[in-house]
Amino acid sequence: MDQAEAAHNLARTLVQLREVRGLTQQQLAQLSGVPRPTIATLESGGANPTLSVLVRLGAALQVTLDELLSPPRASARLYRAGELPERTRGEARLRALVPDAIPGIIVERMALPQGVRLVGVPHKPGTREYLTCELGRIELVASGASYELDPGDVVVFRGDQRHSYRNLAKGETVAYSVVLPG
Repeated sequence: MDQAEAAHNLARTLVQLREVRGLTQQQLAQLSGVPRPTIATLESGGANPTLSVLVRLGAALQVTLDELLSPPRASARLYRAGELPERTRGEARLRALVPDAIPGIIVERMALPQGVRLVGVPHKPGTREYLTCELGRIELVASGASYELDPGDVVVFRGDQRHSYRNLAKGETVAYSVVLPG
């Protein structure tokens, strides 16, 4: 990245971060200790800031220097259903609901045809799994206990143990599973 590109990225990113946080240039100046005219010049793309200025702005906006100098992030991105990772296990369809990988966290939609049983894979030790039924009726078997969920019900259980899900409805059952580290 050359100096002109870095200045352009800094200008756009600084404006975006400041506005997303609801800050005026004056408020950012007070938070960072960087004079408001310097911030205005940076936002116009016409400055060559010192490392000290960048560090103070990054700290005030709670971002890394790399993020300050990178092109601004999009404020939102639409993912169409077909773009989300989907896999099948037997007749069950599992689709990720969070398109970006988040270490240790799994969020999936399960679609189970009538009568289908899906054996879950035990997760890392200490994990908790949250299962909620959206449509139909689902049975969770975990630690030798059985839980029958209707739409809207939620069961929380240790995700690091053997478990299974079974569709109890006369049609498709849709459930959501969220696995979080312990």
